[in-house]
Amino acid sequence: MGNKKIRIGIIGCGAIGSQLAGAIKNNFSEQAELFAICDIDRDKAENLKADFSLGPEVLLIDELIERSELIIEAASAKISYEVAQKALAAGKNVIIMSVGGILDRYEELRALARDAGGHIYLPSGAVAGLDAVKAASMVRVNKVTLTTRKPPQGLAGAPYLAEKNIDLSAIKEETVIFEGDASEAIKGFPQNVNVCATLSLAGIGPKKTRVKIIASPEYKTNIHEIEAEGDFGRLFARTENLPFPQNPRTSFLASLSAIATLRNILDVVKIGT
Repeated sequence: MGNKKIRIGIIGCGAIGSQLAGAIKNNFSEQAELFAICDIDRDKAENLKADFSLGPEVLLIDELIERSELIIEAASAKISYEVAQKALAAGKNVIIMSVGGILDRYEELRALARDAGGHIYLPSGAVAGLDAVKAASMVRVNKVTLTTRKPPQGLAGAPYLAEKNIDLSAIKEETVIFEGDASEAIKGFPQNVNVCATLSLAGIGPKKTRVKIIASPEYKTNIHEIEAEGDFGRLFARTENLPFPQNPRTSFLASLSAIATLRNILDVVKIGT
């Protein structure tokens, strides 16, 4: 990239978007510029802009994509496909945090990226072990499962809870909330178990990836356990995440993963699978 700074646009100025903005300012200022930001709540964007002396521009999505070189979606699964589709159609590179929103049309986006010359980056999020799952997938993998354990408030707002009339306040002990495949899990919990979408894309696909979600008031952290078996051997990876202070539905590691992905894009050395 030489001495030219890459122009970055962030869509979504909540907890993760704000932390990414801070990382660009404090850690990557020699390689990148936070050029533009966008949020459905314009006050959030204006408040984030105020944290910067020169300040990114507050733009609408289409203009942000048009004028930025790397677009980061940190908003929600409701708009992540739209962001990815528009960025890739314009030949831009895009980091998608809300992977569940692109799961059903992932192959369509891959084809668009190939045709238009853009790249899609999907951070590992709140789990460990995706590097090994990716490597293992070079041969036959028979099974991939994700078991997620969260305090009940970490599942708040999930459509599945309303559909099944599950009252989170009534959960007094360890309770299995959901069992199914990754595609079903992401539809039922689009803001809560985003990691299962990324895991399924790294491994054997959403229909073959099994997911179990367990809630208990005893849990103080968000816990994700990945198990995989295949010709490579057996993998077990457990991550115990502290919730993000501003948003208990997501894990602190998820935002750190986004920052690490950005560093990987900007750096001349790539570490890991």
